[in-house]
Amino acid sequence: MSDSPTIRLVLGSRNVKKCREMAELIAPPWERRPWMDRVVIESIAAHPEAPEVVEDADTFAGNARKKASEGAKALGVWVLADDSGLAVDALKGAPGVLSARYAGEPSDDAANCRKLLEAMADVPDERRGAAFRCALALADPEGRIRLESEGSVRGRIIRELRGPGGFGYDPMFLIPEYHRTFGELSALVKHQLSHRSRAFAHLRPMLAKLVAETVGG
Repeated sequence: MSDSPTIRLVLGSRNVKKCREMAELIAPPWERRPWMDRVVIESIAAHPEAPEVVEDADTFAGNARKKASEGAKALGVWVLADDSGLAVDALKGAPGVLSARYAGEPSDDAANCRKLLEAMADVPDERRGAAFRCALALADPEGRIRLESEGSVRGRIIRELRGPGGFGYDPMFLIPEYHRTFGELSALVKHQLSHRSRAFAHLRPMLAKLVAETVGG
């Protein structure tokens, strides 16, 4: 495969854990396809010249488009960006697009979780519903958005952190059917259930077609 043409795809996130998860969802081991070997995945963290994108859109999709387009134009490569977060029913959708910065800058998972636990302290169990949402946007080297997809998953916010896995709010987001948080579920199970996995499930067929049209099957 080394002599075959490839697409260089930069993931528009400096979050190491998120990039690892995104790479696994582009080419999941349970759904290997030949086109996946044509995609060379990098993180934007390897490109210090890439700009820090101001995530000031009011939707996940808007921020994903900004990150993909601005990164692609700056680097001259394909960029796939994700914007995702937690929308809590009792908090009228907060923290929403501010999920990563809920407790302020710089982004701190532990501080964000503490703030959410405090905000939810007086919310009764029956009103602790929430959804994780994910929007993906793929920009070509000129910065044009070529593909988009979204995914979501419902769960509920528990009153403590459980499990060492995942990142962000995963240890407090319970999947009722499994009686486990995303922090407790294995990566394989999470990759079948999560908002990000559902967004990628929609994206993969479109990405396969784009790869075939760009560099061949």
